[in-house]
Amino acid sequence: MLEAGTMLLFCAVLFASVALGWSIIPALFVGVLLFMGYGLVRRCSLRAMASRAAGSVRSAGTVVVAFVLIGVLTSLWRASGTIAFIVAHSTAVIHAATVIPLSFLLCSAMSVLVGSSFASAATMGTICMSLGLSMQANPVMLGGAILAGVYVGDRCSPVSTSALLVKQLTHTNLFNTIARMLSTGAVPFVLSCVVYVAAAVVEWLCASGGSGFGAASAAATAGSAGSASAAVSTNASSITDIGGLFSSAFDLHWLTLVPALLVIVLALLHVDVRLLMLASIAASVAICVGVQHMEWAELLRLLIFGYHAQNPQVAALLDGGGILSMLTVMATVCISSAYAGIFAETRMLARLQQVIEMLGHRIGACGATMITATCAAALACNQTLTIMLTHQLCGGLYGDDESERSAQAIDLEDSAVVIAPLIPWSIAGAVPLATINAPTLSLAAATFLYLLPLSRMLASAVRRRSGFRTRHRSQNQNPGLAIPHRPKPMLHMFAHGFHPKSGD
Repeated sequence: MLEAGTMLLFCAVLFASVALGWSIIPALFVGVLLFMGYGLVRRCSLRAMASRAAGSVRSAGTVVVAFVLIGVLTSLWRASGTIAFIVAHSTAVIHAATVIPLSFLLCSAMSVLVGSSFASAATMGTICMSLGLSMQANPVMLGGAILAGVYVGDRCSPVSTSALLVKQLTHTNLFNTIARMLSTGAVPFVLSCVVYVAAAVVEWLCASGGSGFGAASAAATAGSAGSASAAVSTNASSITDIGGLFSSAFDLHWLTLVPALLVIVLALLHVDVRLLMLASIAASVAICVGVQHMEWAELLRLLIFGYHAQNPQVAALLDGGGILSMLTVMATVCISSAYAGIFAETRMLARLQQVIEMLGHRIGACGATMITATCAAALACNQTLTIMLTHQLCGGLYGDDESERSAQAIDLEDSAVVIAPLIPWSIAGAVPLATINAPTLSLAAATFLYLLPLSRMLASAVRRRSGFRTRHRSQNQNPGLAIPHRPKPMLHMFAHGFHPKSGD
């Protein structure tokens, strides 16, 4: 009862912080106090809890260094004109009849390169939304396509903070996990493309029978889109000439594409992600100085504070990056890592972990992870904490060998990473939608985000069903190999009571 009360109080603090628009960091510090207070009530040593927490934070040091490099890299890509070059040349292919599927594909490609859903939404997402609305596209479908696209790369980019966090938590090889993510995500990705192409066809049919492209569907969703989409429509014409806008601020020489090409090539060669980012950073610095003629003092400033354009229109699309932009993510990871140490010392989650293990015996580790991630996302209100809580709670479903750690890594990527943005009150989805001024109803149109976990659960159920039939047939043919009857775990717990294991 005390465990549930402590967790509910922590969730209430998180919800209040998100609802009021405050930083989530103070709420996480309150969580540290609450969980340590629980430990003191349970007569755990304060020194032991602090030692466990510090050890967990130290273990997160590697991923924190990677986050610093990502902050520097994203700032330099903005300043060197890399992102401007990609966006200017990509959006030239957008047309009214294909704006929805192309928005999904372009945002997916941008997010794979930059590894950040927020950065992808602020650049490619904002432009696709503005162009799409100027072409009278359905704002709900358009917003859903953009939201789904920015999380394609957030999940499987070699410079993604979530992918690096999962790698650190599970102690797995990043590129092996990315290869598996491409495999498990292929079918949901193709199905999402089919959905968005079908939406474009419906828009075209509506246009052929009504006044203007997508008039009927736009009218049908006008209430849900609200004033947000109207605001974007008002500004759409001002950024229609993307190439001209960026050409006025950057020298869009083909060399500005080199930092992005380096990331792709070195990732294919499985170069360590930190060396990969350092190589791209070095190329970006050379382009900033040699092509964009940037002063060294300005260059050093933007590494820390991020890129800030003088042109207000360019600034609205490209400002950001820098080491300071990663402070919230780094603090979230460090504080959440401290939770792991406190939970291990106090065994606060032992009862819940055992229930999840029993659920795993019934529906499989993949299904149990999906359900746990959904609940964690609803409570945590952000992607990082969702990943860490799901990993902590589902640890007992997997073994400690390489194949089991790899299985947990891919299950986390296909659950916690993509489910978090589907929670309406989570900042993982709310921030990108607010950035592009899309209606909240767009969550329902972000098909990739829910087709991926659903397809994984379906595949897991089919495998378990097939395995059961194989075992059943083998036992009928060889009765001596039949497994002796054992009581069901859940019934056993209620019959004999819960007895937590002693020790760690």
